[in-house]
Amino acid sequence: MFIVYASLSPFSGWQEQGFTFAEVLVSPFRQTYTAFDALSNLLAYLPFGVLLALTFRVHADSQKSVLAATLVGLLLSVLMEYLQTWLPGRISSNADIVSNTTGMFIGALLAVTMVRQLWFGRVTEWRIGLFRKGAGVDFGLALMMLWMFAQINPSLPMLGNVFITEPVYGMFVAMPDEPFVVWESLAIALNLMMAGLLLLTLLRERRHAVVGVVLMLCTVALAKFVAAATLLKSWALLLWLNGEAMLGIIIGLLLMVSTGWMSRAWLFRATALAALSYLVLVHWVLDSGTPSAAMRLYYWRYGHLRNYVGLSQTVSSLFPLLLGGYLWWARASRHQEEGKNEPLP
Repeated sequence: MFIVYASLSPFSGWQEQGFTFAEVLVSPFRQTYTAFDALSNLLAYLPFGVLLALTFRVHADSQKSVLAATLVGLLLSVLMEYLQTWLPGRISSNADIVSNTTGMFIGALLAVTMVRQLWFGRVTEWRIGLFRKGAGVDFGLALMMLWMFAQINPSLPMLGNVFITEPVYGMFVAMPDEPFVVWESLAIALNLMMAGLLLLTLLRERRHAVVGVVLMLCTVALAKFVAAATLLKSWALLLWLNGEAMLGIIIGLLLMVSTGWMSRAWLFRATALAALSYLVLVHWVLDSGTPSAAMRLYYWRYGHLRNYVGLSQTVSSLFPLLLGGYLWWARASRHQEEGKNEPLP
């Protein structure tokens, strides 16, 4: 999903550009193709190569897994570059195909190398012992990673879904006092509660949930600070850390702790209610703005920065819907397992 969004955003203005894809494939590498372009494309496909090779490794040996993952990356890259020939705002390049496929290949090599390491086996055992067994747990963990990705955009408040829209001021001009918006605190509390309740449904022992949420918050805060220091203008460095965010985090943690006694069935209901409330609050009460509203906070002009901002906003908006789908599936699977375990009359 990330690769498709980054490659084809903004998904509008499709038309012929006056050249064919075959001309793109045989053209010399563009002189404007920089080392940053090559590195960013390589890094974009590398995680996909790791995950895909690990998946193939379950059913095939190392060589076949690397070959299959690299081939999938090549086909996906070719498809994305072909579709870019129909988008006026995008540039299709054979150099991108080389960089993307190289990233896929390196990621696949890393995956099959990790599988042979002793620490990888220990991490796998730790993961099996920490989380519940059964189908869907891996998808739930993937949702947790998706949630964390959506939070690291430095142009958004901490755990927030509302773009910071303070006007640009000079370095020595004081920022005006902004009114405290309690609805933003509630949205942040619900956002944190969604992640916390999802974690509660995945863990074997609920006493690990608070520690897990605190670790996730620390990871998000560190990644957000690094991203802000790298990408944002100096005056906007800490705009993502505001009073609404701090109050929302405290409320969210208290709500999560207060639901720790619930049965798994009630946890599903509470998580679904938090996701629905978050959707209503963000899309019908608060003004989320548009991804382009945050671009003036950045001084970094390299790469597809607008796509990164838009993607994090899109993931943040879609997460409650994906969470709802996961809860519905997990609840149905749970009922089926209970039906199988019922004693025969």
